[in-house]
Amino acid sequence: MEIVASVTNASKQYKTGDTVITALQPTTCEFKKNELTLIIGPSGSGKTTLLSLLGCVIFPTRGEVTICNQRIDGLKQKELANVRLKNIGFVFQSFNLLAPLNALENVMQPLLLLGISSKEAKQRAEEALRKVNMENRMLNLPKMLSGGQQQRVAIARALVTNPSLMLCDEPTAALDIKSVAVVMEELKVLSTTGKSVAVVTHDLRLKQFADRIIYVNNGVASENPTEEELFH
Repeated sequence: MEIVASVTNASKQYKTGDTVITALQPTTCEFKKNELTLIIGPSGSGKTTLLSLLGCVIFPTRGEVTICNQRIDGLKQKELANVRLKNIGFVFQSFNLLAPLNALENVMQPLLLLGISSKEAKQRAEEALRKVNMENRMLNLPKMLSGGQQQRVAIARALVTNPSLMLCDEPTAALDIKSVAVVMEELKVLSTTGKSVAVVTHDLRLKQFADRIIYVNNGVASENPTEEELFH
């Protein structure tokens, strides 16, 4: 199976004064096409740090991060932004939709940033919204949509650039149980279309949707956690 992203002995430390805080211990893991990976761990465990490394939002203190066969730990900010825009789709807990724009206009934004014409951006945004079953709500403003519907628009926006890697940070935390199932089913389907989907969560109920699970605890990531890590 083709590897879309990998971290190799990657760690992250922050220095405040004389104190060094280790957010992530040296970690090695791979994210493959056609796979939905859950990154599970309690608050402050290091799972969001791992996601931020994969999302090219931060550099590792040590080790390597590779996205679509390109090492990112030596890139300039502009090059990094390019990697993010072309290869990575982000889905956040808070949806991050632009309030004055309707669903269709929200989904068009990443394409317009890439310099794609309004006509093509509109066609591709409509297609992305169809994929998440939101074609009947394209002209609705975010405030007219339920939480689950807003999250599906956010998924369409992440999907519209056809990224190889989709990173989802607690995408179901603000949703009711029915919407959780709908949103996770959408992500599961997307993971079968040649994409690698990584979902950060502390919700063990999402395990049923995963092809693979990485557990993060105290800055240590493992696919074979101890019993203590599983239950805490």
